[in-house]
Amino acid sequence: MSANPWDRFCRQLCEVPALGLSVDPSLAGLDEPFLAAMAAPLARAFDEMEALERGAIANADEKRMVGHYWLRAPGLAPTPEIAREIGAALKAVKAFARAVHARKVKPQRAPAFRRLLCVGIGGSALGPMFVADALGRPGKDRLQPEFLDNTDPDGFARAFARLGPALRETLVVVTSKSGGTPETRNGLLAAQAAFRAGRLDFARHAVAITQAGSAMDVLAVEQGWLARFPMWDWVGGRTSELSAVGLLPAALQGLDVSALLAGAAACDEATRLRDPFRNPAALLALCWFRETAGQGNRAMVVLPYKDRLLLFSRYLQQLVMESLGKRLDREGRRADQGISVYGNKGSTDQHAYVQQLRDGVHDFFAVLLRVRASGGKRAEVEPGVTAGDYLHGFLLGTRAALAENGRRSITLSVPEVDARTVGALIALFERAVGLYASLVGVNAYHQPGVEAGKKAAAGVLALQRQVEAALSKEPATAAGLAARVGSPDVEAVWLLLEHLAANGRARQSGSGPLEARFASAGKRAK
Repeated sequence: MSANPWDRFCRQLCEVPALGLSVDPSLAGLDEPFLAAMAAPLARAFDEMEALERGAIANADEKRMVGHYWLRAPGLAPTPEIAREIGAALKAVKAFARAVHARKVKPQRAPAFRRLLCVGIGGSALGPMFVADALGRPGKDRLQPEFLDNTDPDGFARAFARLGPALRETLVVVTSKSGGTPETRNGLLAAQAAFRAGRLDFARHAVAITQAGSAMDVLAVEQGWLARFPMWDWVGGRTSELSAVGLLPAALQGLDVSALLAGAAACDEATRLRDPFRNPAALLALCWFRETAGQGNRAMVVLPYKDRLLLFSRYLQQLVMESLGKRLDREGRRADQGISVYGNKGSTDQHAYVQQLRDGVHDFFAVLLRVRASGGKRAEVEPGVTAGDYLHGFLLGTRAALAENGRRSITLSVPEVDARTVGALIALFERAVGLYASLVGVNAYHQPGVEAGKKAAAGVLALQRQVEAALSKEPATAAGLAARVGSPDVEAVWLLLEHLAANGRARQSGSGPLEARFASAGKRAK
């Protein structure tokens, strides 16, 4: 490959004319020896991706197919039944949104739904939040969205304070595949309590997105919720944005869900090509491999130069890190794989951490996201120069400043931030993650670490119940209470006692893990 920068740029630039999308890897060090060495591994990755789309078992742990690509191309689904389910779900989403907007589906004591409260966690929240923020139109959205995406009582209180009297015109969408995810269950309980306090029938404001037959599905039927929409076992949470999980909130907000799907489908077409310089996802996967040595040696810093893409890096954190962060490879060998992702937005980053990126420890590569159209109102801030010109100039300046110091970057360009582009970005990174996972030999479609964390949390809560029950009027140390409940983990007992005391469920005297004493507060949490 030529050493001339312009020649290298022209040779390596990957363009998708149907989307106005391009990927520029010219500053990512893709030389001829590397490309030659990666030709066979990339061919195997393409073979594995084709098998995945045909319905091969991809999640070996749970014997499941992985079919998020079928969501925007139902004709590719391996069975007619799955294709019909996808079509029926999309039709139901659009019909329900139209009914809400037309006031055919109305709240209990208000003429129309005007607010939307989405209750979920992880992929059930990050994707919808990203799309809502990227495509939202303040003052013009059909329903204004709000999210409960954590099990934080203070967060619950702040969300309901923002809703205030508008709770009576709020539609609640609760998303949980199993219906038993603790964070979502707790958010649901908080919402139900808020509606009771407002003397409102929660069921007449509630919609479920869940798997058929789940605990939430049963609850929604028993209580007569307004509607239920499907989640399928072949769609993982982090790739569920283009299922009912993301499409229903977007449609209720008034966003163009057909354009989201069309953008993703067009990107899927481009990312099936086997030439990496015509396939933007394959090109990203190769750049990631080149920069991390296939071992996660460097973090990926995502720098979108657009306010509307502020939440994109948060969305990508789950997609990339949950998919690739694996202790074992597919053969069960120790691999310790993953790519750490962080980012904010340009040009805020110019005044935050670009200093370290250029001059500090070289433990990253950058993905610069360039939006060609400035948007907003065109106004000059100095003769012949607009605020958008400055933003674009800062992007190009950061790109050049990084390159001057040997720091590599990939520049991804899109025409504007609209529904079609957002759908394409979602599909682009889904495919890049899948191809990179094949290159490094890990399963991108399971998450044993997440399940381990859930089990550990359940054990902590069980220990907390034991510790709280063991409290008496007679003060005792953390070590004494740990011995009383038979736990060898005195540190965990100390942390639990601090938590109980801070929340009025234990009395504390003294300070420090050795000297503090804890006694019963005389009441139990309900």
